[in-house]
Amino acid sequence: MDAANPEAEAAASAEGAGSAVAATGEAADPEAEVLINPEPKARRINRVILSELLKVHGATSLAHKIPAYDGSKSLYTAGELPFKSMEFVVKLGRREIEYKVTIRYAARPNLYHLQQFLKGQQRDAPYDTIQALDVALRESPSLNYVTLSRSFFSKKFGDGEDIGGGLECWRGYYQSLRPTQMGLSLNIDICSTSFYQSIPVVKFVADCLRLTNPAQPFSDRDRLKLKKALRGVRVETTHQQGKRSIYKITGITPVPLAQLSFSCNEGPELTVVQYFAQRYNYRLRYTAWPCLQSGNDSKPIYLPMEVCQIIEGQRYPRKLSDTQVASILKATCKRPQEREDSIVKMVRDNNYSADKMAQVFGITVANQMANVQARVLPAPMLKYHESGKEKTVAPSLGQWNMINKKMVNGGTVHSWTCLSFSRIPLHVVDRICEDLAQMCNSIGMDFNPRPVTEVQSASPNHIEAALRDVHMRAPNLQLLIVILPDVSGHYGRIKRMCETDLGIVSQCINPKKNKNKQYFENVALKINVKVGGRNTVLERAFVPNGIPFVSDVPTIIFGADVTHPTAGEDSSASIAAVVASMDWPQVTTYKALVSAQAHREEIIQNLFWTGTDPEKGTPVNGGMIRELLTSFYKRTGRKPQRIIFYRDGVSEGQFSHVLLHEMDAIRKACASMQDGYLPPVTFVVVQKRHHTRLFPEVHGRRDLTDKSGNILPGTVVDTSICHPSEFDFYLCSHAGIKGTSRPTHYHVLYDENHFSADALQMLTNSLCYTYARCTRAVSVVPPAYYAHLAAFRARYYDEQDSTDGTSVVSGGAAAAGGGPAAFRRLPQIKENVKEVMFFC
Repeated sequence: MDAANPEAEAAASAEGAGSAVAATGEAADPEAEVLINPEPKARRINRVILSELLKVHGATSLAHKIPAYDGSKSLYTAGELPFKSMEFVVKLGRREIEYKVTIRYAARPNLYHLQQFLKGQQRDAPYDTIQALDVALRESPSLNYVTLSRSFFSKKFGDGEDIGGGLECWRGYYQSLRPTQMGLSLNIDICSTSFYQSIPVVKFVADCLRLTNPAQPFSDRDRLKLKKALRGVRVETTHQQGKRSIYKITGITPVPLAQLSFSCNEGPELTVVQYFAQRYNYRLRYTAWPCLQSGNDSKPIYLPMEVCQIIEGQRYPRKLSDTQVASILKATCKRPQEREDSIVKMVRDNNYSADKMAQVFGITVANQMANVQARVLPAPMLKYHESGKEKTVAPSLGQWNMINKKMVNGGTVHSWTCLSFSRIPLHVVDRICEDLAQMCNSIGMDFNPRPVTEVQSASPNHIEAALRDVHMRAPNLQLLIVILPDVSGHYGRIKRMCETDLGIVSQCINPKKNKNKQYFENVALKINVKVGGRNTVLERAFVPNGIPFVSDVPTIIFGADVTHPTAGEDSSASIAAVVASMDWPQVTTYKALVSAQAHREEIIQNLFWTGTDPEKGTPVNGGMIRELLTSFYKRTGRKPQRIIFYRDGVSEGQFSHVLLHEMDAIRKACASMQDGYLPPVTFVVVQKRHHTRLFPEVHGRRDLTDKSGNILPGTVVDTSICHPSEFDFYLCSHAGIKGTSRPTHYHVLYDENHFSADALQMLTNSLCYTYARCTRAVSVVPPAYYAHLAAFRARYYDEQDSTDGTSVVSGGAAAAGGGPAAFRRLPQIKENVKEVMFFC
């Protein structure tokens, strides 16, 4: 579970807690548009305004109609309001702030259209109608709980658990109405996310920065960290007895509290310390610390930290530390039976049958989970080298091992050395290198037992200099082993330097890990693919027409993903990565290209572009798809005659948009290579961040579950909870380790290869056994997984500010050929690194 994400995933022995049957008493529910002037600064005020409006006008102008409100601009009623448009005046608060609220008729959602869609007789989903019913079911929890997107949180669901740094974990549930083959389904799951603790700001500082001494000044680093952590947080002051004043933090002063002064009512300048002493008879203690600031820079309101308390119920929107993520996972990780029980209890407690709004809108909700039919796909046979005792292996429950096996294509490493940034003694580093070389050789590589230059150690303060020195002493290194510094945070700098500056393929070793045989085996698997080897392949790849839809004609399998900056990073680019298989018919070796694009842009911009050669004036074509197709041709001598494109990370609302633009780019990239070259394409969206869980019908039955109590690897569901008319399925390809397994949702948006459901499910499941980094089936099809890894790696490249604000897109001559518009582009990956699976 992604603990930092409030929309953690949902439930099911199918999807959700049963089907919600929408049967309204009216022909349809009219939708009204709500306009509030002036527009409130905080969205939560919208509900307060509407609630006040209902108190005053509900029985008169609104004719006792109870509306369902989305908190923004849409309002729904069961039956028509007695007017088409009306303006109301609402006054709020002690100061009686006046708001003008206009409610006007907008549309009538079409229930017949929805019924036809659910029967598969209508292609377009009537999202407006589904939204109307969804908003109706969300009205009660929206009024009673803290609402975050589609999830609701409250301390009623369990005490907030301290996760460190002034934060706590709140429990809640996710809820959404979804159209499925069963009709409308209510998708429900338990979830958790991080909130600020309702504590004095001084205590938050102590937890966040580990500062407790009032006389201890802040460093610039401390000040920036706290400013980032507290910006946007609402606090209340505690120095005025009986009076509650609420402020939103906009910043932190650059100077200590003792040095702050302001002009009070046109009078003489007063320091903040003097003002508090004179006005409130309050002696401030933390005068060496900076002050919280509310308001804007021209009219700042200074708030000494010691008189401020954080208001309860505010979600922490930024990236959590590793220890905080671990604490949330520990608090929320539940075995399947426990999770199912929690969901059922949550549904019982919500008591939808007694929900006033559900009754008004005529919605009934079944109280039990939906039962669905599932199949378990067989694991594929895997091939290893002929020289090993075991030449093939049949995985069991999604896993196998390397005992008595040798890699199917062992790579060659003659020129390597090691550089240690750790405090581990050099003789221990030598031993680590010996053990690693021995393991590489024992499982099928040709690995020189001796480094080409003496193993060196260096300070983490001189990473760049040490790497340049190694490159100078051994310019033709095939592999550099790097022992990471004892303190984390340097990995990205090392990778960026090696891959974009020096052209070194590197393998990092964690100094803290227990270095047993299993550890070295896992590292050896990664090294082999980084030097051009292959660990294992599907046995059927060597049988004529053995892998349906792959073996018959040259087939290239793409994976694509876009990674966006974490919350709070408002300026950094989004990064797209595209990988493609370079070996046919084995489809296990992939090449990756990465490209930066506009902030939070989901459509991949650099798939294909056209430009003009600045010297010759001739047209130039480029882009990631074109470069990967060219690489496939160079490696195999064949042009792909079939394309399978697994696209990760697209939400349902973006399906048509992404398909339209990215399919167009694929088409143009193919056509640019040769007139009339149009290989058929299958475009599949891969979704991991969804809200569906599959539980075994009988918990604990050995034939239905794996060792962790989860459904068996290979379990596929393509009926009942799937789309009413489109080609999609849920596949749980991996064996659960901790918690409840999350199946991956595959949705075919376009299919010119005419896959049968069985064929695509079998291919996808089989590919999940070819992931290079471990001897387990993985939960996401490897090309999509590799694209995610490559995009994540390129995030490190973006951390380096270039002198002119731009650098070159990796993956083509975009800069030279008039490619995509320049923002801050990524430094280019060196050719020798790009040709291997450096991202593993």
